[in-house]
Amino acid sequence: MIATIILMVSVAYLCGSLSSAVVISRLYRLPDPRQAGSQNPGATNVYRLGGRIPAVLVLVMDILKGTLPVYVSYWIGIDAVALGVIAIAACLGHIFPLYFGFKGGKAVATAFGAMLPIGLELGALLIFTWGVALFIWGYSSLAAIITVALAPLYVWFIKPLYTLPVAMLSILIIARHRANIVRLLKGEESKVWNKQGKLKSDSQP
Repeated sequence: MIATIILMVSVAYLCGSLSSAVVISRLYRLPDPRQAGSQNPGATNVYRLGGRIPAVLVLVMDILKGTLPVYVSYWIGIDAVALGVIAIAACLGHIFPLYFGFKGGKAVATAFGAMLPIGLELGALLIFTWGVALFIWGYSSLAAIITVALAPLYVWFIKPLYTLPVAMLSILIIARHRANIVRLLKGEESKVWNKQGKLKSDSQP
């Protein structure tokens, strides 16, 4: 089983390394999201650079990068803590993509995808939380931080066995947002509907 876990961790990292934002931007002949806009290769930045359709495609691909390796691992019987490590590997692939110079995004959508195998009710709660936070404050980064911070609490009530792996994942995503947290505290964070490419403060939903 250890060999299987190592294999799935590797697969998860390689899946995560496929930068959806870069691929979709190239297909739609958009500026490289790593060099334009917020310089964050995520769905929010692609939305600012190219509109809704490319952003939705990026979002779906990023979610699948987390869902597929975790779901396959769950299906073959890998235990909860190891599933958390596999989920983190997928997110690390997104954050430090092997194929794209190790310059990636925040991994929020990939983390969301990694949590989906726990249950659709969790997915619904996460989407609801993100949507409400975004509606109230208008900051994608703040919405993401609030959502992942609450994720372990939601999991505790839905499937307590997975609370620890989800907490591990949440800590990674919040740590990845440290620069956003500083900007939020300084009042320098931009809101999601601001399409001015020069701003450098988004977070992939």
